[in-house]
Amino acid sequence: MALPSAISSSSFIKSTPPRLSAFNAKPLHLPTNYRSTNRRSCKLTSFRCSSSSFSEKHHNVNPPKSDDLVELPLFPLPLVLFPGATIPLQIFEYRYRVMMQTLLQSDLRFGVVYSDAVSGSAAGIGCVGEIVKHERLVDDRFFLICKGQERFRVTDLVRTKPYLVAKVTWLEDRPSGEENLDDLANEVEVLMKEVIRLSNRLNGKPEKEAQDLRKNQFPTPFSFFVGSTFEGAPMEQQALLELEDTAARLKRERETLRNTLNYLTAASAVKDVFPSP
Repeated sequence: MALPSAISSSSFIKSTPPRLSAFNAKPLHLPTNYRSTNRRSCKLTSFRCSSSSFSEKHHNVNPPKSDDLVELPLFPLPLVLFPGATIPLQIFEYRYRVMMQTLLQSDLRFGVVYSDAVSGSAAGIGCVGEIVKHERLVDDRFFLICKGQERFRVTDLVRTKPYLVAKVTWLEDRPSGEENLDDLANEVEVLMKEVIRLSNRLNGKPEKEAQDLRKNQFPTPFSFFVGSTFEGAPMEQQALLELEDTAARLKRERETLRNTLNYLTAASAVKDVFPSP
């Protein structure tokens, strides 16, 4: 996808999915104190994602069609937002304060795209963030809580000042054919529980089994929830976000969790042989 590159120092490019073997060296940062609310604490200033379970009842009565072409303000961030996940944001840069003032008078929705902090490049596929709570401070900064909604693909830039606005199309998963998605989702849930258990053990926490991580979610929203828990691996999260097949997403998450579980099992064995004094 060729898109204009005159976006400050950033250009929109489709990110290349990282190789899964990269996760053999260290575990993903899955939550070690998972609770039934499916939430993890986070700091506003750190831009770390706080995940919550995806509601089966979407907020839109008439969801957008994949061939719709709409304009959407964009907010490049060093994180990946998934449908159903929530993120806290602190808005202090002038152009984004201008954007927030406009959004609070309109539909409260903007596009979140992952931006690499080192290269400055931004992904061409992102997720709509809807403002569900906000607080405006006296110095015109904003505290926001946003929830992920539809995914989108950037097709063209409309303008770059005072903030980015792009034309986007909506991205939906294709039918997964003969794949048994429920079986795949159940496999992923079992692996997540074991990863959480071993992570707790290595961190000196009680080895309580995580209960009902899926919480009756359908396979597609559950696959997004799982991706949102892969903290510390934004390139892998971006690759998962871009997949247009639920079965492929769940299979990739299954493989990543297996690699993480292998690492944690080995680390746990070493800890047993050489316990800390």
